[in-house]
Amino acid sequence: VPLYAVVKEDINTEIQDFRPHFTGDIFLDEKQAFYGPIQRKMGVLGFIRLGVWQNFIRAWKSGYQGNMNGEGFILGGVFVIGSGKQGILLEHREKEFGDKVNTESVLEAAKKIVPLKFKSLF
Repeated sequence: VPLYAVVKEDINTEIQDFRPHFTGDIFLDEKQAFYGPIQRKMGVLGFIRLGVWQNFIRAWKSGYQGNMNGEGFILGGVFVIGSGKQGILLEHREKEFGDKVNTESVLEAAKKIVPLKFKSLF
């Protein structure tokens, strides 16, 4: 199953630093068209949420450094999209900063992808 990432900005060596953890294609969406007609953001008040601080501590303990550069308020997500008419098999939209997708759910959704069958012209 091919993996793709869409990022909204490339600051310093951010994408290159991500490479050891992700081998799929990475697309830079500077116009942020992929993020939908209405971007989902969490403002400064998001920092008073307990879940955000728990996510921050979890990331810090696992060695994630992050940075304070660029736009940091747009919430991200993970989609598993099937072939043909299968459509979206998994949709995870961040509810708050650091809201991680369940890896097992991603793997289960990926297993449901049915390969496209091409008819031979010969």
